[in-house]
Amino acid sequence: MSASQTSTALQTGSSRHAVVEVAQGAQQQFLTFRLGSERFAISIQSIREIIEFPGLTTIPLTPAFLAGVINLRGAVVPVIDLSVRFGRAKTEVGRRTCIVIVEVTIGEELQPLGVIVDAVDEVVEVDDAQIEMRPNFGSGIRADFVSGMLRLGSLFVVALNLDKVLSAEELEQMIGIAESAAVE
Repeated sequence: MSASQTSTALQTGSSRHAVVEVAQGAQQQFLTFRLGSERFAISIQSIREIIEFPGLTTIPLTPAFLAGVINLRGAVVPVIDLSVRFGRAKTEVGRRTCIVIVEVTIGEELQPLGVIVDAVDEVVEVDDAQIEMRPNFGSGIRADFVSGMLRLGSLFVVALNLDKVLSAEELEQMIGIAESAAVE
């Protein structure tokens, strides 16, 4: 390959790479999961990992949606029951029940937090055109918990706003309780 051919090949490769980056910017990835018979989604940007449902250590006198804490490689991680957070019945642990570990900002630090879900479905990529504004009614959860509706084929999936679902004030309280329990 001559020097001019190499230069052309590199330029072509660079321009293809730039096109790929632009195309990826127009798409977002979401993890879809189930709570009961309903399907929800959260952006994968805040997801750290997904783990099988381990045993939980419960902590007395905590908010009802705080299911307990787990030991995640030596770190105390608070775990919330998303179903209870939405004002529904406590999650019944089944074969597919798992915990999605997300990272949330509390103060100036990233903190891990576990979220119990009935089952994880898949990671989906959606174009901005597939994301609809949140409705003013329906879904059975607070409107501020919903960031939008993902159009997946003929179905809509509720995309959650984790900043609202896992509000900083409540998280600070939960993490403080979890850390106190770890010290005792």
